[in-house]
Amino acid sequence: MARKTASHHVSETPATQQLRAHGVAFTEHPYDYVEHGGTGEAARQLGLDEHAVVKTLVMQDQDARPLIVLMHGDCTVSTKNLARCIGAKHVEPCRPEVAQRHSGYLVGGTSPFGVKKAMPVYIEESILALARIAINGGRRGYLLQLDPQVCVQLLGARPVHCALAE
Repeated sequence: MARKTASHHVSETPATQQLRAHGVAFTEHPYDYVEHGGTGEAARQLGLDEHAVVKTLVMQDQDARPLIVLMHGDCTVSTKNLARCIGAKHVEPCRPEVAQRHSGYLVGGTSPFGVKKAMPVYIEESILALARIAINGGRRGYLLQLDPQVCVQLLGARPVHCALAE
């Protein structure tokens, strides 16, 4: 069971500001951030299924144009399949400092909501079949639970099929 946030007030982030401004219902789930712990550590601490913990990845195409990919925590992105899906020659992860510059968030605390620079968002299509997802709320050690359809409605996320089981 996820911890209640009453004793754990987390200040607003650009992500929560955007969600509140659009009247999106979400719950907040702080946890103790562990360097390189990833979605597995967050899921363990919060008692969540890692498949429903969604990571926000900032990537770039062959022309260094940034894009966001939302992926199940227990899967990796097939960059070859992603490139084919979006009509790019090549897709690769951005270096951490580049990702931070585009998103405005520290790596490990990147949310697709409230990003600094508008970027196209792609979502692994199977995520949309889940009832609820946990996604970063804009700081390390802070997840939000919400309906995955919000990613399509608010971010214009385009479904793609590029998951590889880890």
